[in-house]
Amino acid sequence: MRSSGPSGTPPTSLGARVTTPSTRTSTSRRTRSRRRATAVALAAGAALLVAGLGAAPVGAAPPGPPGAAPAALSPGAYLDLVRAADAPEAKRATARELGLGAKEALEVRSVVKNNNGDVHVRYERTYAGLPVIGGDLVVHRKKDGTTKRVTRATDAGIAVNTDAPAAHRPARAAAKGSTEPRKVVWAGGEQPVLAWQRVVGGTQPDGTPNRLHQLTDARTGETLLEYQGVHKGTGHSMYSGEVKLGTTADKGRRYSLVDAARGGARTHDMNNGQSGQGTLLTSRRDVWGDGTPGNRETAAVDAHHGAAVTWDYFRDVHGRQGIRGDGEAALTRVHYGNNYSNAFWSDGCFCMTYGDGAGNAKPLTSVDVAAHEMVHGLTSATAGLIYAGESGGLNEATSDIFAAAVEFHVDSPVDRADYHVGELIDIRGDGKPLRYMDQPSRDGRSLDYWRPGAGNVGVHYSSGIGNHFFYLLAEGSGKKEINGVSYDSPTYDGSELAGIGIDKAAAIWFKALTEQMTSTTDYQDARRATVTAAGDLYGADSAEVRAVAAAWTAVNVTG
Repeated sequence: MRSSGPSGTPPTSLGARVTTPSTRTSTSRRTRSRRRATAVALAAGAALLVAGLGAAPVGAAPPGPPGAAPAALSPGAYLDLVRAADAPEAKRATARELGLGAKEALEVRSVVKNNNGDVHVRYERTYAGLPVIGGDLVVHRKKDGTTKRVTRATDAGIAVNTDAPAAHRPARAAAKGSTEPRKVVWAGGEQPVLAWQRVVGGTQPDGTPNRLHQLTDARTGETLLEYQGVHKGTGHSMYSGEVKLGTTADKGRRYSLVDAARGGARTHDMNNGQSGQGTLLTSRRDVWGDGTPGNRETAAVDAHHGAAVTWDYFRDVHGRQGIRGDGEAALTRVHYGNNYSNAFWSDGCFCMTYGDGAGNAKPLTSVDVAAHEMVHGLTSATAGLIYAGESGGLNEATSDIFAAAVEFHVDSPVDRADYHVGELIDIRGDGKPLRYMDQPSRDGRSLDYWRPGAGNVGVHYSSGIGNHFFYLLAEGSGKKEINGVSYDSPTYDGSELAGIGIDKAAAIWFKALTEQMTSTTDYQDARRATVTAAGDLYGADSAEVRAVAAAWTAVNVTG
């Protein structure tokens, strides 16, 4: 399955100037200076100081400060926060507070408010009007408006000549959907440089739409970065049994797969095409599908249901109304292409798309696949993890993590919740899951532990590090059986871990994703982000913080 990364420019964030020392220094794993989490509160720093401690069994640890959890906001309340942060004078004041240069400006990407009144504003930057790729940041403010800390994708200052020599300007690609090259600033390397960014359209070899983002150095023509902008992923469903569906009836009592209770979510039939939005599924009866792939409504039932239960999970558990928090639903498209064995999220259409699998007989529409694709949209709307290297692996892991969380929340007697990915769709034809979170290497390619060069193995395989961390955090190490499924999770250092439960683990990951991570976050940064999130939620000296630190150490991501 594929997921869609930042389209055009990575996500936007909010900022505030702080002058205290950075809590991050360069390490042997990465020498370039970037991603600073600046602490201005003693408690925030304390959360990072326990990163090297071993885990103790959590058991019935008392709940931490509930005020640090994300607040449940109506779409209107969320948009009011965005508008306030995005006001021109507010952005200029923040830029001054951050000490940004005269040519730099901020654009708000998203806002998170906690129950205790803390607000986290995520910004993108521009330089001389050019988008800064890898220059995003998050400003964390207390209820009284004072700044707690600032999380940055890079520490490097920007001072580049924006005049680009014509010799290294790439041509527009001939493929349909390609874009004209545009000048940007690439801030994800050692030092920011002027770059050309173009998007190559067309179709990938397997039939997936192509949105290949290419960044090249404007001075030398050297390739700086490449990543895909398309991320691979009452009705009778194929995978979840009989389910309730949100539908809409017109005056003529013709029903359609439009879920008014969940942001107007729509499910369309692509009619085996590969372009456009397809056609809205309608019926004279409000009973859909028959549980077999021969009925075209069946795949639509599964996909519509998957979108609904994923919406419900984020609304009920994390207080988020839709992917962007604005109450607007994404489009779902089924029956894409012929014999297309994949699913994907695309920012371009703000949609999830599903193929019908080999022989058009195994639609990729199970709940975990639907949640996986929808969460790619969430990641794009928040941290904007670039879909390459370790940040791309974290992007994929985030989708797998919340796919598992959604399954456990739904607790279906038909599709039992587990820590496997794609176990029902049989994408390889061998009856085995696509990925295993307890021991990722069981698929033959994924990484169980961090190692030098982990970002070079492909995002679907480096995701194993994040998946393994999450499983260990939630369930602990060793052999066990959950919902009738057997697991055996090893650790890099031979440690024995006790889990804190999937609910707490998911709360920590959600808070880290939406408040702490940036577009260029790698696994060491993710460790810091989750330790900080756990400290905010449960206290800096809590068993949960110790468990987070120990789970990262167990996958060889050390402090």
